[in-house]
This record gives sequence, structure tokens and C-alpha cells, in this order.
Amino acid sequence: MHSLGPGSTSPISGARPDACNYCHAPHSGLNRGLWNQTLSSETYTYYTSLTESNKGKQPTLGYSSSQCLSCHDGSVAVGNTVVSGQITMNGTMAAADKLGTNLQTSHPFSLVLPLVNNIDMADVLTSAHTTADPTHAVKLIGGNVECVSCHNPHVQAKDMVSQNFLVKDSSNGALCLACHDPTRTGTDVVNPLADWANGAHATSTNAISSSANLGSYSTVAKDACLSCHAPHNAAAGARNLRGQNEQDCIACHNGGTNLASMPAYANVFAEYGPIPGNSGSNKVGHPIPTSTNPHDASEAAVLNNNRHATCVDCHNSHGSAKVGVFPTPPLVRDSQKDIVGVSATDGTSVLAPAINQFENCLRCHGTSAGKQIDTIYGYFPNRQVSNGDPLNLIPQFAASSTSSHPVTHVSNSPLLQPSLLAAMLNLDGSASTRTMGTNGVNTQILCTDCHNSDDNREFGGAGANGPHGSKWTHILERNYQFNAPPIAPGGAVGNLQTSPDLSSTGSYALCAKCHNLNNTGTGGAVMSTDGTGSWVPHAAHINDGFSCATCHTSHGMGATNGAVSGERLVNFDTNIVGAVSGTPITYTRAAGANGTCVLVCHSVQHNADGTRTPVGAVIHKGIPIKK
Repeated sequence: MHSLGPGSTSPISGARPDACNYCHAPHSGLNRGLWNQTLSSETYTYYTSLTESNKGKQPTLGYSSSQCLSCHDGSVAVGNTVVSGQITMNGTMAAADKLGTNLQTSHPFSLVLPLVNNIDMADVLTSAHTTADPTHAVKLIGGNVECVSCHNPHVQAKDMVSQNFLVKDSSNGALCLACHDPTRTGTDVVNPLADWANGAHATSTNAISSSANLGSYSTVAKDACLSCHAPHNAAAGARNLRGQNEQDCIACHNGGTNLASMPAYANVFAEYGPIPGNSGSNKVGHPIPTSTNPHDASEAAVLNNNRHATCVDCHNSHGSAKVGVFPTPPLVRDSQKDIVGVSATDGTSVLAPAINQFENCLRCHGTSAGKQIDTIYGYFPNRQVSNGDPLNLIPQFAASSTSSHPVTHVSNSPLLQPSLLAAMLNLDGSASTRTMGTNGVNTQILCTDCHNSDDNREFGGAGANGPHGSKWTHILERNYQFNAPPIAPGGAVGNLQTSPDLSSTGSYALCAKCHNLNNTGTGGAVMSTDGTGSWVPHAAHINDGFSCATCHTSHGMGATNGAVSGERLVNFDTNIVGAVSGTPITYTRAAGANGTCVLVCHSVQHNADGTRTPVGAVIHKGIPIKK
């Protein structure tokens, strides 16, 4: 490409036959390298990011990077020489070879010296002023990173695949790894490149389509860094990403034609697409950030006022590995390896990396300020007892909670769990390999056991694991119906699920994943009427069409009061349940299986003595009679 004489295969060629003269003048060129191409006088905007340690400066006029830019910034015509003037040229330089004057989209070079050490850089860059390239082909120039550190302008095809004048074969990221070191560790800082060697993007043999424009190599592993980063003309600027945030990931994880033979579960963005069999409606997933609310690698672990969830909030693209074996909950899965989390104890202490999956979820669903209730996720109950922030799940799951699902700790309730199945059910109703033990006493579960793709592969589907998107509300893995609130609490309830289907695919399939809802077979079912269930009237309420969510909170009791003990996750939805004549809504669990509620619901008053009276009825000789 740099041989510009007549008959050249370069897209641009000139009239002079002496190919070297376009760049060099052997007797009267400029003082460095006998340079002949007129130098650019442009001022450049340099690469910046909030995590950058080394800052760029204007390249020294006439030195190597300035020489390259004399053609590649596009401001000086090719063949505009110092000695011979403008040589007659044919053709035009390819647009991709013009870097312009905004170098924010190019890998930083011509840096302020001395270079500043960083945990993800090879230590020899600053200690010995050399690179970690064992072949010594990648060099620092005068202790600096310059264009010719990576490019040899005289030899185009040392790398026969990526014929971009590279100084060496750069398959498997060899050129990048000359300066960037994933193996370095520190006592007070985490290397963002950690575990790269065993990560999915360093080991994947998935073939890359030649039309994908993701780099020159044939597979993801060989393309390595280039699958996500572009050294020049990057679309996203900071960190030289090919696309902004999740757009970088969509290029491959969209089930399209960029990759060959990608497994179905890696098609994550199908979880944001149409519901199969219902093309008029899409699944709903975590909110993708807008251009005004992007993710940045420098952002705090606790995401205040930040309603976005891009891929890298939950996945570390360098360390993330294919999930072969699902570890015991609550440990983080390999696909989330090396992600950041926050402590479930105080909600602010940073854990880098997170050990347990819930620690990553609590970045947004814990103490963060500015959380929102978004209607696209479905109906949101208003609980009678709250810790003040209904979206802060830390107190709801805390060990001090009277009752909670065992996410951040094993169950601390002295009450037996007679309805628990021996193992969680797969999506088709068969038993999974996830056992829950006797009464679930020593069992923990994951956030993703409830909030999951509706076709996830862990429980028998073909789709992606994790809360990427679902056809069910609140990104739930399975159906979980809510009642529609009346005009005023205590009135007629909407969306009653009368004669509900209590199977693993029915109205309360999410509960049926772990709990025996039916009164058939052995005792201990939620619907049991023989006294073996946790509460006998369950059957009547559920058969009348009332959702579990009307009486039970789904996460845990963040607080309690004298009227509600918090046992069995009983925490009424006050959008639906009202008080009796100003008397506080109360629930008392008596000895045995029964308890007493004092409240108004579905136009029926529940009295302290266990009787029920239709609202508006008069009592005649102890019998309620409707007006």
C-alpha cells in the first residue's frame, strides 16, 4: 500500500517511478529520516477517558508519528512533497485510513513522559522502558508509544492475516499483550484484564464472518482484543470500543450472521426481541442505557440515580467465561467472573471482585439513591410495612428480617417449610438438579432463580441464563399473576385467577418452581385443606382467584410492626387490602395452622373473631344480611 509509484496496487498512486521519493528525499529532505512528504500543521484532539493514566500530547513535529500523520490525518494531499512539490496522483486514500484530527477514536500515542505505571500495563514499560514482547518487535520509541511501535511502514504483511503494516503477527492479541498485562495483581486495586487467558473471548473458537468488520482473524480467540476494540476510528471513543456500551456486545450476541455456530444461549439479545408466537409484543429486560446515561468503567460501585444496566455492569468482558458447571448458590457464575459488587451488610463497601451473585445485583437494588418504579416491568405492590425504601432489598433479605427468601443467607426462620419440593422444577415441570434440602434450612437461592430469562438453559430452555429479558413481568422466569387493585382499597379486586392452574406453567408457576401448590399426593402443599399446609384457608383464597402477592411480599420483611409479625412473608398489599373502620390492618398467627386477619378485601370485612362480613351488610340476629 505504501508503494505509490505507477502500477501500484495501492488505491492511490503517482506519476513518479521512484517509490521511496513519496516519503523520503535522499539528499534534501527534512532533518529526520530525510522526510519528503509535507508535514501537517494540524492540532490534534487526543484520546481521553476517566480511567486513563497516561495523557497524550501533540506529536513532536517531524518525528515518526508526525510523519505518519502527514498523510493519515487527511489534511495534506498524498504526494505533496518538500523537494518536488505536488506529484500528480491518481485515486484516493481509503476513508478508513484517514484518522482526521480527532484522535479520541485512536489508541493513545505520543504520551507525556515518563509513562505512568498502571495495574493492567506491563511493569517493564516504566521500570525498563521497554515492552513485554518476547520477540522485541514491539518497541517503545524514545521511551514512548508511537505509531511505529506497532506499525512497520515498509513491510505490510509480517502478519499475513491482518496486513496492516504490523510489526509482528498479532493473532490472539499478541500485539496488545506486549503492553497490556492481564496477569499483574495488586493489594489495593483490581486488574480489569484479570483472567483474560481463560475467558470466553480469549478461548472461543466461534468463526467470525468475513463481512462482520470485527477484525481480520478467523475466530473470536484469534481476533482477541479486536473483536471488541478498534485501534483506529473506533466508534465509541473511550477505550476504543467498536460500539457504545452494549452495542459492542450486540455485534456478536444478537444471533446474527457475524459469528458462525454460536450456541442459542449466547444470543442474549433475543431476550429483548418479540415473544415467540406473539410478534406484536416484545420481551422486557434490564433498561439499556441512553446516550445521556452511559456506563463508564470509572463509575462508582453503588449506582446512584443511574437507571441503566449495560452488559458490563454485570459481566467483565475480559474474565467472563463460559458456564460449564453451575456452582452452588449464592456463588457468582463464571459468566460473571471478576465483576464488581457491594456488601449486603452495609450496602456501600465495594467488593472487587464480587464473590456472590447478589453482591453484583445490589449495586442497583440496594442503598443506591434515585431508584425508579418503571411501569414497563408490571404492577408494583405497596406493602403495609416497609423500611422506607421499598426498592432497597438489603434489609428485606437481611439476617435480621423476620422472614425472607434465602438469598443473602440461609433461612433463619424457626418455622418449617412443609410445602418445599425436594428439588426446583425445570421449565417443563421435571425435577432439576438444584436440590433444596429438608425444609430448605441450609439452602440458599440466587436472584436469578426468580429473575431470569423465560427460556433459560439452566432450567431446561435454550436461551440465555440471567435476567436479560422475559415475557413475564418484573423479568421473572415464570408466570406470576398479580391482582388488579380496586378503585379504593378493600373493594372488588380485578384480574382474579379463579380455578387457577397450579402447575409448573400455570398462574403461579414461579412459586410452583419450589413449592408444592397442590393438595394432591402427600401433605405439605400450599393448597392443602387437611391441616398439613402452612395455613388452611390458602385453598379458599387461591381458588377464589387471589394472587399470592396480595398477602405476601416476595423478597423479605425489611421491617415489622405490632400489627404484622412478618412471619411467612405476610405483608399485605395496601393497594388492594384496606383497614376496617380505621382499625389498623393486623395479622396474628395463632398456635397451629390458623391465624386471624383484621382487614377489608374484595368488599368483605375480615373480623378479629375469624368471621367475615360483606361490606355494607347489616347484622340481624347474628347473621349478615346485604342491604
